[in-house]
Amino acid sequence: MGARFIPIAEKFYVSPQISEKDIAEAKALGVTLIINNRPDGEAPFQPKTADLKTAAEAAGISYVDIPVSRAGISPDHLDAFDKAVADNDGATLAFCRTGTRSTMLRALASARAGAAADDILNEAANAGYNLSPYKRMLETLAARNS
Repeated sequence: MGARFIPIAEKFYVSPQISEKDIAEAKALGVTLIINNRPDGEAPFQPKTADLKTAAEAAGISYVDIPVSRAGISPDHLDAFDKAVADNDGATLAFCRTGTRSTMLRALASARAGAAADDILNEAANAGYNLSPYKRMLETLAARNS
């Protein structure tokens, strides 16, 4: 059984950990960019970044590694995310252990770009992710950059 690709927005999916076998399913969805938000070695038997990157590139999919550790999301993570997404014309698939870090990274990037916190929270909730504890943070970030 493949990974569960969860649509967050048009042409943007999040997923729990993927495997090399999931790359073909991603390609069939129109994914042209995979963003890995999971550090190598976070869990035993986790696929290695290098192996996933090789499989993605062999399928014609760009692959960007933006590992987010327990220390949290930094401005550098947001900058790397924004650059990767801006350079991509097709659909994007971001993954981590459960999809939550990838969803949070997109939420913060959206807020930084000036999107309304309620819209961001609704987008995440519709995909099954509760980011409501971060509403004030998203509002503050959006207000700084709008």
